[in-house]
Amino acid sequence: MVAFEDVARAVLDENRYVVLGTADGEGRPWVSPVFYTLSGYREVVWMSSPEARHSRNLAERPDVSLVVYDSSLPVGEPAAVYMSGVAAEVTGSAVAEIAAAYGEAALPKGGRRVRIEEVTGDGIYRMYRATIREHWILDPDSRPDGRAPITL
Repeated sequence: MVAFEDVARAVLDENRYVVLGTADGEGRPWVSPVFYTLSGYREVVWMSSPEARHSRNLAERPDVSLVVYDSSLPVGEPAAVYMSGVAAEVTGSAVAEIAAAYGEAALPKGGRRVRIEEVTGDGIYRMYRATIREHWILDPDSRPDGRAPITL
């Protein structure tokens, strides 16, 4: 039998999009699929417009929920990783390092390198990262909600 942690790592490594759940200052929820890379299994990194609704929400409320779901599997054989954490725009001297690491990790997933001028100054994007506090994996045998906690 394959360990839940191994399944979770495979789902996170092999997929391109995470669904990011945010809420604005009044608690109105919003979900957005974003292309992501990983920094280990405790940080999820993405590039977005600071004007996107999810980015504006993060400026008001940093708590996030995330899910990566392998939709290529047949019906009845789902694989998903659920996560919760806090997220924010990457600022200061960390931007260059995060943007470079994101670009390198994006290449094998079909993404591209990031030019620093795209994510600083007048650039239309910014780098964001979520620090993951908890992971769960989809497990139909777990009660009450079909998720089992895991440690990555």
